[in-house]
Amino acid sequence: MIWSPEVIDWEVVVRMVAVSGVELAVDEVGQGPPMVLVHGFPHTGLVWSEVRDALRVDHRVVVPDLRGFGASTRTAEGLDAGTLSRDIEELVVALGAAPAVVVAIDAGVPAAFLLALRRPDLVARLVLVESTLGTLPGAEEFFEGGPPWWFGFHQVPGLAESVLRGNEAAYAGWFLDQGTRGRGIRPELRAAMADAFARPDALRCALTVYRALPETGRQLAAAVAEARLTVPTTAVGAASVGRALENQLRGVADVLDGHLFDDCGHIVPLDRPDALVALLRT
Repeated sequence: MIWSPEVIDWEVVVRMVAVSGVELAVDEVGQGPPMVLVHGFPHTGLVWSEVRDALRVDHRVVVPDLRGFGASTRTAEGLDAGTLSRDIEELVVALGAAPAVVVAIDAGVPAAFLLALRRPDLVARLVLVESTLGTLPGAEEFFEGGPPWWFGFHQVPGLAESVLRGNEAAYAGWFLDQGTRGRGIRPELRAAMADAFARPDALRCALTVYRALPETGRQLAAAVAEARLTVPTTAVGAASVGRALENQLRGVADVLDGHLFDDCGHIVPLDRPDALVALLRT
């Protein structure tokens, strides 16, 4: 991850963990039942800072940067949900953290979902925040006017990198501001996360998660055709996605509860960390 003394407590253990031919930058803190926090776009593991620091008193909290993001191996390969789910699987096994509560937001959600579907023995509980699961039934209203504008912008190979060259940090910062409804986040945390995408080739690698969406969609459809989600699952919606994810999960999950956070931006762990922590402790 991109760390600074103002953002990261010195008690956090920082390590590189080898998985599936890449190395993931991981921070780990606390003792107790393991909880793995998976970020989305344009995030690094730092998006979970407030949540991590609250949970550390009674949980073993593991926070990776996904491949291609932050301080993990810079690669544009394997950003489909299937590969990302195997990365998380190998991380949980390598750290002896199973079964873990797995919490994911945004682009991290499909990977966490596939992990729980494929390896329920590794997942004690699944918490999915503000995302959708490909074209699974239930999100038709959300997509009625088409996907958000940046989906298409990000999917055209080379376009976003070219247009945004020199302005990557400002672009990432826009998403952070929008995702907290303009209420903002700590300046040093915002700077650390935004600057992560200004590093050489960082934006191109991260954008590949969008360019892999067709493959991710095929993986999701194939997976739910073969199995149901048996892990206890919580769907969390906010201003952007609402109950679309919950509606998608109702057709595939055996045990599901849904929560909608009113007056909360898309990036729930930054906009309403206290409410999310309270939910994770239930």
